[in-house]
Amino acid sequence: MRILITGAAGQLGTELCHQLEMGRCALGPLPAQLRGAEVTPVDLPDADLTKHAGADMLLRRYTPDVVINCAAFTQVDLAESEPDAAFAANALAARNLAMACEVAGAKLVHISTDYVFSGDSARAYAETDLPCPASVYGETKLLGEQYVRDFCCRWFIVRTAWLYGRTGGNFVKTMLKLTAENDSVKVVNDQRGNPTNAEDLAYHLLLLAATEEYGLYHCTGNGVCSWYEFASEIARLAGHSAEMIPCTTADFPRPAKRPANSALEHRMLRLTVGDHMRHWQDALADYISEMGHDTA
Repeated sequence: MRILITGAAGQLGTELCHQLEMGRCALGPLPAQLRGAEVTPVDLPDADLTKHAGADMLLRRYTPDVVINCAAFTQVDLAESEPDAAFAANALAARNLAMACEVAGAKLVHISTDYVFSGDSARAYAETDLPCPASVYGETKLLGEQYVRDFCCRWFIVRTAWLYGRTGGNFVKTMLKLTAENDSVKVVNDQRGNPTNAEDLAYHLLLLAATEEYGLYHCTGNGVCSWYEFASEIARLAGHSAEMIPCTTADFPRPAKRPANSALEHRMLRLTVGDHMRHWQDALADYISEMGHDTA
């Protein structure tokens, strides 16, 4: 099988490449048809996916069976002041890949976000809930989903949230650094969601890619917490003694509105390839143990 991974230098793309190289991860072995797969990792400046010709040329050159699109404009606040850049990366690039995949007969696994929801619900969002984004980032990611649906027949759209992995910056690494260097740290306690280990997410993306169970999925760590609770657990696992101080979203005004509740329900996973996502505390403990405190 030939697998093309866009955004391969990021947290998720790196983890996908690692698992495909090893043939397994902490959750188990990969499906047999993915072991020994021919993997092509691409990132800027390898191809400009915001141009139709760039995506088309990429698919014609590598003729993949599966494309996993991890490329995105993820700077939520910057998207408010640079909406065209966010639109190009999150919507146009998704459209162009979908069109190219349709011509090539390739499956498309497209990564989306909890930010397609407003966050006003009192319960976890299911795949059947209607999106209502409250930020430019969420709007452009939702349009990317719609383009994938419109222009490609063989698609998996997978929404995730609060992602952390081995490569690049993330909330876990930031909190490890802050709690190691300060006596106290303030963290927002009125936004709730699902911390997600990139290892667990990558494994489920590959499980899906080996099937024809096309559709919309939610895939996050199991269990719900606030950013404050997440940060407190990071400090505890690292053995850092900094005092964790809860605060409100209003205490840290940001250009983009954050959802108060972005927890996601995993119904489609349970009914297809199975929900093997670990509880967020278990996945976090393994991550900190494996990476060590040098993650900061």
